[in-house]
Amino acid sequence: MIHGIGNSEESWNEVIKRLPDTIRVVTVDLLGFGKSPKPRWAMYNASTQARAVRKTLLQLGLFGKFHIVGHSLGSLVAIEMARRYPLVVSSLVLCSPPFYQLEDDSEPFAVTPDRVLKRIFKHATEHRDEFVELSSIARRYKLANPAFYVDDSNVDSYMATLETMIINQTALRDVSRLRLPIHILRGVFDILVIPTHLGKLKKARKNISLHTVAAGHEIVGLYTHAVSDKVAAIVKK
Repeated sequence: MIHGIGNSEESWNEVIKRLPDTIRVVTVDLLGFGKSPKPRWAMYNASTQARAVRKTLLQLGLFGKFHIVGHSLGSLVAIEMARRYPLVVSSLVLCSPPFYQLEDDSEPFAVTPDRVLKRIFKHATEHRDEFVELSSIARRYKLANPAFYVDDSNVDSYMATLETMIINQTALRDVSRLRLPIHILRGVFDILVIPTHLGKLKKARKNISLHTVAAGHEIVGLYTHAVSDKVAAIVKK
């Protein structure tokens, strides 16, 4: 299980509580988050994160094939793992995947959901202090997962990740080329996910299924139930 941006492995606690004891779960803190190292020189891109997760599994002595569950940023890392290490990935569960298209230079002034969201993210990278303050407010009023935090200790890795993996990404193209079973979950109130992209993926690829949940972007409440039920069903099958 791979967490989202600004979160840590603890964001999966409620999901894990609902899973059968027979399922072995491995959670990680991505590079730059939680208790993992946060080097300022690191390239916080998909390939770096995927290699780090793979290395962690090997160091734990875990071999064979895995079902990978990713939330938000973690879903992009999961896709990169499936692309790089196809022999060790059985299936993907992608929760709230933030898929955005590459910029279309032929229509530089067109207003699209992708461009609007990317500009918001770009604004965040240019106003770090404001974002740290907003993150503190979000935690105080429980508007985010309890495991979410951004402060002076990790704001550099957060913004580097936002720039390299969210704003500049190829995940939408990459996921369309995968052939393994892919299960996508999204909250109907999620303003960070573009439903059109997910609908097109489901229509174009028979290996991709799409499920909606009465939730937002974070895996809390009913979303927790949906993820744990989906994971349990996949492992049982």
